[in-house]
Amino acid sequence: METQDRVYYLTPDGLNQVRQELEHLSTVKRTEIAERLTFAIQQGDITENADYEVAKQDQGFNEGRIRDLEAILHQAKIIENNSATDKVRVGNRVTVVEEGHPAETYAIVGSTEASPGSGLISHESPVGAALLGKQVGDMVRVATPSGELVLKVAAIE
Repeated sequence: METQDRVYYLTPDGLNQVRQELEHLSTVKRTEIAERLTFAIQQGDITENADYEVAKQDQGFNEGRIRDLEAILHQAKIIENNSATDKVRVGNRVTVVEEGHPAETYAIVGSTEASPGSGLISHESPVGAALLGKQVGDMVRVATPSGELVLKVAAIE
């Protein structure tokens, strides 16, 4: 999918985090890198100046991330906590049970906010994509790198 055609699903908290990161990179980080570049240039010959090279690389990464964040904000679709609980949708919290394991609850979010260790899974991940559209009681088979999972949808919030 072309970047310009992509929709980025964000919760209100996720939107705030993206805005804060963009603000930090555009102001604090840019200024820090500019100061490092100025210092490195003042040292003289930049052709063999490691500080200059590292600062230029950092500048490139920073500017690339700023462009990414701007694209995310430009194409963001805000998802509120989804109150519809008949089927799993982006914005829902879903409790699933795998036989022999305790129940786990995940919030289905956009890929920008995904943090599986924090219980936030992307709607594009194997588990998230498999859960979309399912109802309480449905069984879901998910192919993962560590093997197939069979999950039962126990609750949708």
